Amino acid sequence: MPSGRHQARELALKVLFQLENKPEDEPQSALEYHAIEEGAPPDVKEFARTLVDGVLANRERLDALISEASSHWRLDQMGKVDRAVLRIAVYEIAIDRGVPVKAAINESIELAKTFSGEESGRFVNGVLGKVAAGAE
Repeated sequence: MPSGRHQARELALKVLFQLENKPEDEPQSALEYHAIEEGAPPDVKEFARTLVDGVLANRERLDALISEASSHWRLDQMGKVDRAVLRIAVYEIAIDRGVPVKAAINESIELAKTFSGEESGRFVNGVLGKVAAGAE
């Protein structure tokens, strides 16, 4: 059984992915929908809301940090799942700083592997390693 924080990151990923595909959707409505679908408890939903709100409020800064750290892929060339995973992790590493960097990176690698594939896990690890080195 995944931890509450892991479940919240999955929930945030689903919401951010939906908003990437349908930017006109209301973030809180998307979160409510996915939380009900997942049967997410209130604490999980609340942490997911923090992540979604944080990513949306800081998107330009997050995208700049990701672009700077990704030497071979432009942001618009990245898969939507990878981009959402990176935004969540960079928010946690560079802005929120509420979890250890290693935990944020490991969680993100797992999300990338689960929702995008093995290669994505390596890609996310490489980008986040550079972001983390710059955030220290």
